[in-house]
Amino acid sequence: MTHINYVLRDGSEQQVDVPDGQSVMDGSVRNNLPGIIAECGGSCSCATCHVYLDPDWSDRFDEATDEERELLEFAEGASPESRLACQLIVRPECEGARVTVAVTE
Repeated sequence: MTHINYVLRDGSEQQVDVPDGQSVMDGSVRNNLPGIIAECGGSCSCATCHVYLDPDWSDRFDEATDEERELLEFAEGASPESRLACQLIVRPECEGARVTVAVTE
């Protein structure tokens, strides 16, 4: 298990144990954290799991695929730190990573 820190839309922070090999999205959904909707169930086709990955942790996850980058182009509030939580696969070197749930209206 790896600890991932989620900053929620209300500014609160939750630390969740996510099994290695699962996604940051899975960790959120399985722990009923608000804000990550995950409509497509993690198939990288909807961008409802948009998060901002703390830049200090970006090198601990795989780079975004072309498919992910294309979805993020149209995501509300997209920034250079934007990622899809379904594409952030947890491994031991991600211990303590911090993601902020994107605020969409």
